[in-house]
Amino acid sequence: MAFIFEKAERKKSKLRLGLTGPSGAGKTYGALLVAKGIGGKIAVIDTEHGSASLYTDLVDFDVLNLPPPYSPENFIAALQAAEQAGYDTVIMDSVTHEWSGKGGCLELQDELTRSKYKGNSYLAWVEITPRHRAFLDAIIQSKCHVIVTLRSKTDMAMQESITGKKQVVKLGMKSEQRDGFEYELSLVLDIIHDGHFAVASKDRTGLFVEKDPKPITINTGKILLAWLENGIAVEHKPEPEPTQEPEEISVHIERIKNCKKMPELLAVWQTLDPAIRKQCESTKNEMKTKLNA
Repeated sequence: MAFIFEKAERKKSKLRLGLTGPSGAGKTYGALLVAKGIGGKIAVIDTEHGSASLYTDLVDFDVLNLPPPYSPENFIAALQAAEQAGYDTVIMDSVTHEWSGKGGCLELQDELTRSKYKGNSYLAWVEITPRHRAFLDAIIQSKCHVIVTLRSKTDMAMQESITGKKQVVKLGMKSEQRDGFEYELSLVLDIIHDGHFAVASKDRTGLFVEKDPKPITINTGKILLAWLENGIAVEHKPEPEPTQEPEEISVHIERIKNCKKMPELLAVWQTLDPAIRKQCESTKNEMKTKLNA
């Protein structure tokens, strides 16, 4: 394989914004203000029982009230539907439900642990993690600007004081999503509960370096759009299907052949990329026949 370096260039990009805050902090309101500043057609994927529709006087938008189960696949399907309908900005309010809502990842993992994997939570996570990863990839690769809201709560921990006694301490606010979710976004604004003011906890734009709380307004969207447009237009092309060298495929085939039970075979299969699965299909079928015999 040839490795070729090219001159780095600033390209136009799409917004990946997260707004976090406790219930009632103004996440939906702030998301709509930013979307209005960006302009264009706005779609809201609403899991908050119609809360976005309270702000129809703020900006024109269309809404999809997404019911449970809040599986990763349902969120992906809703986002893809918005893309196909030609919306410029999609607000996902809120993605906390994909993680901890009814039918979300935590509930799915618990159900798999109890039923399919007979108490083995590790194998359950092996199956759930790729589904959650697909949800993140759908956000990252979307052709729309994507704004997600996340509920947050006070993070507590048991720590030892200077006297040696154990005590519960507050560590601050923590988003209700899988650890590391925020790192996939270009900007995360934490909304203060007593108003529509926010500070950036993660910022790739460099626009919110000051730690003083700033109001979220329509102008916030305009500023972000100007930053996003300050680059070279990039054409969206379908990504080539990944190919594997023969020696790499042999490693995966060996993993499949080493499985001793069906749950282990299914868990290994879930970790493989679609392109690899195609080349390992016959081996998997042989092992299924052998293990079911």
